[in-house]
Amino acid sequence: MTETHEPTGLMRVRDFINSVDLMPVLKDEWTDPAALAVWLREHGWIEGEVTATRADLARAVEVRESLRALTVANSGGDLDPEALPRIQAAADRAGLSVRFDREEAPLEPRRDGIDAALGRVLAVVAESLNDGTWSRLKACRADDCLWAFYDTSRNRSAAWCSMASCGNRAKARAFRARQRTK
Repeated sequence: MTETHEPTGLMRVRDFINSVDLMPVLKDEWTDPAALAVWLREHGWIEGEVTATRADLARAVEVRESLRALTVANSGGDLDPEALPRIQAAADRAGLSVRFDREEAPLEPRRDGIDAALGRVLAVVAESLNDGTWSRLKACRADDCLWAFYDTSRNRSAAWCSMASCGNRAKARAFRARQRTK
């Protein structure tokens, strides 16, 4: 039986990607470096007080948008060719490495601060790639939305973040287009 509930780690990655809402008006929760540090702490990616810089904010946005690009590809879209190299660079900056103990071997960052937080995000992504759940994290196919969501459908065919909003708009557009061609 295929597991279709959203894994906790991917819920957190989904929230990371969705920290910016593209519609109806761009609303980014990371308005400045301090807001980024607070957001990462509140969402469990870092502990304690961490000071973020403008460069940290730029790198976090780059990772977020590169992960969004991967979710677009999971939805059948084209993969931005720069996404994987950007993600690899962030993993390298975080110093991700395997930490072996008797029961598990998780990826963990060897750096501190914002780079460590980004490394923790990428460690969850790596784990989900390895366990096969990553392909279910998709971006809404509505070009003006691109909200990340977890596809719980049995056949992995979900296309919109919400059938009630984006799916309904897409179906209405398709219906109007068919009516015009009659």
